[in-house]
Amino acid sequence: MQSNAPRLLLAGTGSGCGKTTVTSALLRAFQRRGVPLAAFKCGPDYIDPMFHTAALGVPSRNLDLFFAEAAAVRGQLARHTPPDGLGVIEGVMGFYDGVLDGSGATDRASAAHLARATDTPAVLIVRPGGQSLSLAAVLRGFRDFAPNTLCGVLLNGISQAMYPFYRAVAEQAGLRVYGFLPPVPEAVVPSRHLGLLAADEVSGLQGKLDRLADAAEQGVDLDGLLALARSAPPLTGESARPVPAVDRPVRIAVARDRAFCFYYAENLDILRTLGAELIEFSPLTDEKLPRAVDGLYLGGGYPELHAAKLAANCTMRDSVRAAVQGGLPTVAECGGFLYLHRTLNGCPMAGVLDADARMTEKLQPFGYVTLTAQRDNLLCCAGESLRAHEFHYAQSDDAGYAFRAEKPNGRAWDCIHASETLYAGFPHLYFGAAAPVAENFVRKCAEWRDRR
Repeated sequence: MQSNAPRLLLAGTGSGCGKTTVTSALLRAFQRRGVPLAAFKCGPDYIDPMFHTAALGVPSRNLDLFFAEAAAVRGQLARHTPPDGLGVIEGVMGFYDGVLDGSGATDRASAAHLARATDTPAVLIVRPGGQSLSLAAVLRGFRDFAPNTLCGVLLNGISQAMYPFYRAVAEQAGLRVYGFLPPVPEAVVPSRHLGLLAADEVSGLQGKLDRLADAAEQGVDLDGLLALARSAPPLTGESARPVPAVDRPVRIAVARDRAFCFYYAENLDILRTLGAELIEFSPLTDEKLPRAVDGLYLGGGYPELHAAKLAANCTMRDSVRAAVQGGLPTVAECGGFLYLHRTLNGCPMAGVLDADARMTEKLQPFGYVTLTAQRDNLLCCAGESLRAHEFHYAQSDDAGYAFRAEKPNGRAWDCIHASETLYAGFPHLYFGAAAPVAENFVRKCAEWRDRR
């Protein structure tokens, strides 16, 4: 498929430079102008897309060159970007920060890689505190380090009074300056162990987004950014999409509340395309699973923050345990996996697995992994591989042995509980790169439907 797909990638000098703040501000500001918009996030992130979605009211999607080939990523970007509007992509970490493999640091799956692979103009967000002329050297380094699509700079966290000074310094690097975003103290979003608070936990978020948009309208060259996005060449990519895997719909219960909120929009889209009707429910507040469901999807999130409330909902825990142990096809990723344990931080959970889990003070093995099945299971056959990622602080007494996980740098370990009807483990899956996995899940749900 081919699309004009006007688009822009907002990159960063590193984590903490304000990519999500600036992206959210620009999305709301462009929305006020009536520009049709689509938002995207580079890499395997759930939290930042929640803020994009809050700003726009439509799902934000992940673009990931570890999970998918470039043609598929281009196709996804072309498919979802309004041809008469604008696609805004938020980068990940620093502009060139990508996968660490056996040779060391690479820019594979980085924001720079994504911008090159999709011919997307990139603007570098920089927070210049503590610098003066050195800022020009930093920016020139980003401009010249490797082939890239950098076209400009956006200054973050500086006052209007200091903007002319920093603009003059930045221009010495040969990059156009597209304005600045000043500090907006009333719009600050707190962080915790996995990053920013989830969007639905931020008090007065819509007002904060409006204040950020006010600041962007005053300090950012919105017309210039829109012209830059429209200068991107037409985008061509794969247009193939899954076809229904079942003859009539299956009903899959999807846990969706503050404890379970990490889902790729693409995963849910693919399940629907394959023939699933997704029934949302809350393990926090509902009494039991929705009636007459054929499958269960327990995504990641923050069960550790709501462990006492999850434990107090005995009827839901009993309902989930009976269903999963009874053979209901179930996918449980990370937080959902923790919920299936006997306990989490000493609080009773669903008790499907004969294991206990606890939170720690540091990240456990995290990042991209390739999973190789050690036995036939719900999602694939023995010997088959799929790509995934981990990001968690929790430990389990028994993380499972059904798959072998291997990082790009060669480190490997066993993980995941799996059977003909269960996938439960820390790794998060991306169905956009593994449609057959989702098809197997949906077909197994159909088998359950036909038996009940």
